[in-house]
Amino acid sequence: MSWHGRLELRYRHDPEGRRTVGHDRHDGPLRVLASLHPEGPGVCHHVLVHPPGGIVGGDVLEIDVEVQAGAHALISTPGATRFYRSAGPTARQHLRARVASGARLEWLPLETIAYDGVRAVNAMRFELDDGAEMIGWDLLALGLPAAGEPLRRGRFEQQIELPGAWLERGLLDMDDPLSARLLASPLGWDGRSTLATLWFASGSAMTPARRDALLAAAREAIEAADATLAAGATSPDGRVVVLRALARRTEPAFALLADAWARWRQAAWARPACPPRVWRT
Repeated sequence: MSWHGRLELRYRHDPEGRRTVGHDRHDGPLRVLASLHPEGPGVCHHVLVHPPGGIVGGDVLEIDVEVQAGAHALISTPGATRFYRSAGPTARQHLRARVASGARLEWLPLETIAYDGVRAVNAMRFELDDGAEMIGWDLLALGLPAAGEPLRRGRFEQQIELPGAWLERGLLDMDDPLSARLLASPLGWDGRSTLATLWFASGSAMTPARRDALLAAAREAIEAADATLAAGATSPDGRVVVLRALARRTEPAFALLADAWARWRQAAWARPACPPRVWRT
């Protein structure tokens, strides 16, 4: 049986209470576990859960996010998003987020695991108005190599899009021998199984000084990270700064993302990090 789920998230700013109010509506298994304000009323933390425990062939999950002017939303998950082995049909997860001028979004889910034999598409699109800003990350783990179950078969497609500013699209087709060779090659993943991506994005061009400050903060986090990581930071567009890392395990990659996120929060918004409690459970 395939699951078809849709989750709508709306965030509005209440100027009288200086509060971000989150509203959610779901159809299917994907839903909000909790709506929290651990750092005060101005930032709404939402924790998303998927009770079936994973996404299998034929499942379709859609997440629609709207952050209205002046609101600040942080969205995370209590565990990994798991794309399981499929007998044929493709599993799909689609996220579309719209962030209004003066609003902020933080998209910080835990890792995505593509199991051996997977057939899946994971697509994310973030539309930022002028004056809107966001921090987002993606942590992709291929198979379970520590358990002796690397990704040997299947097809996984992923896309991260900031229209007009940045488009990241990747396809792993393990039925094509070239994919396996690229994963093993120094020109590809160099034998690593985890890819971490962190980005800061603005709906309008950042000043050179602000962009340089974000790049410097990212590079400081890389310098302080686990030496086994291969990582770097760049700015492909005046509206985007990106940190990328390859790792053999998810834990050091996640630690790097969390450190760089905290540095960016302080540098860009003068706001200290407030990690969701679910990251520690």
